[in-house]
Amino acid sequence: MTTLRARLDQLIAQTDLEVTEHQREQLTGYVALLNKWNKAYNLTSVRQPEEMLVKHILDSIVVSPHLNGERFIDVGTGPGLPGIPLAIMNPEKSFTLLDSLGKRIRFIKQVIYELKISNVEPVQSRVELFHPQNKFDGVLSRAFASVLDMIDWCQHLPKQQSGVFLALKGQVPHDEINQLPEEYSVMDVKSLVVPELEGERHLVILSRKK
Repeated sequence: MTTLRARLDQLIAQTDLEVTEHQREQLTGYVALLNKWNKAYNLTSVRQPEEMLVKHILDSIVVSPHLNGERFIDVGTGPGLPGIPLAIMNPEKSFTLLDSLGKRIRFIKQVIYELKISNVEPVQSRVELFHPQNKFDGVLSRAFASVLDMIDWCQHLPKQQSGVFLALKGQVPHDEINQLPEEYSVMDVKSLVVPELEGERHLVILSRKK
């Protein structure tokens, strides 16, 4: 655990992020749990904890400065990515983590319990069947094949006037953006710098036209 923590500190030092001692402990605790459960439940194709730090933790928390609002949903969260790391980074915001697979939701519940995370609500459901009373400031996903699918399946989730879609992508998906339905527009494309990660990372922020 200590080497994992030292490695995390080294990676965070390469960013502008402010991460408290407690948050660092929770982030390494999450990686340790993910590594432990992964052996039995195959939650991620990333096998090494050190690799998880780069590909899962840093890749998620670099989105943190771009979260505007209070309520977020992570659709197709898998083992809680990017939702769990972002919830750890933003204890004052609330996160709903949605996935259709029971083993993933069971893992997330265990993480919440062991790491004492109080701002995450895990939900087992298909996205099109989940109709919450309160809509969200931001709909997050790094799991969707395309921006078009994300908008199609999640259009009932963001707040009508102010809600946005936050799609974590590799390269900027120009083709998908060009095919967006008339009523949607790209508000911003943020280039994300993930220390020691090969390839590009971008955050595409979309909204329904007012």
